[in-house]
Amino acid sequence: MTTVIEVRFKGNRREYFTWPSEDSSLLRLDAPVIVEVERGQDFGVVSALGTVAEKKCQRCGACAGGSGVGVRDSGIPQPPTPNSEPLMSIVRIATAEDRKTAADLRVNEEEVRRTVRDRVRQHALPMKVSDAEWQWDKRKLTIYFTAEQRVDFRALDGIGRCGRQLCISSWLPEGKPVSLSLAKAQGLSLNPLQISGPCGRLLCCLHYEHDFYVQQRKRFPKEGKTLKTSAGNERVISVDIFRERVTLRSEAGETRVVALDQLRV
Repeated sequence: MTTVIEVRFKGNRREYFTWPSEDSSLLRLDAPVIVEVERGQDFGVVSALGTVAEKKCQRCGACAGGSGVGVRDSGIPQPPTPNSEPLMSIVRIATAEDRKTAADLRVNEEEVRRTVRDRVRQHALPMKVSDAEWQWDKRKLTIYFTAEQRVDFRALDGIGRCGRQLCISSWLPEGKPVSLSLAKAQGLSLNPLQISGPCGRLLCCLHYEHDFYVQQRKRFPKEGKTLKTSAGNERVISVDIFRERVTLRSEAGETRVVALDQLRV
């Protein structure tokens, strides 16, 4: 049995997680917990349990734990999200050491905010920094700000999630429009949060890598296509253009991975 739990983070931000254990009595309101997130682990407190958490999760609709059509805190209905990611899990109840780490980060965030404000003034950026938030494992830092128009962050010379200097501030002369169709063609998650840069727009690298993916995929059979092989009729489940491998599934349900060269033979 899996239980849905609402967890509150800094700034009253709330997200939903699963508690895989059958013993839900271990959790209580305001209990500090360590949760699984996209880039590691974070710290929060339990803000809703049981049917209350499940109903709120369904109304949210931002992930596979919801109903598909959600209502955000603003009260505005959101469109269906067929490609939403499944709920992540609560890793454990936070220890005293975990809570101390979180408290130390809250103190450091004020220093970070002052540093960012200095950078904003230095580059005369039309924005107002409101807050800073470290992820508990310190693998991610989020800066919150308000602005009347889109802010050009290229002058800040930031670092992307790949660990390299942002393309738009290092060598790309200008940013080109990037659509979700480019991410789909590359087999990436269609969740904008996972494929967006610090500016909030889709990653620039999706655009200049697109031609490579298109050319490479021409060498492979299309996913979903049924092929007649030495083992009989097999359906293409997925392709790996970097390792040049194809995953096939027979009519009997057996799955195997075949090298592209072997498949051609």
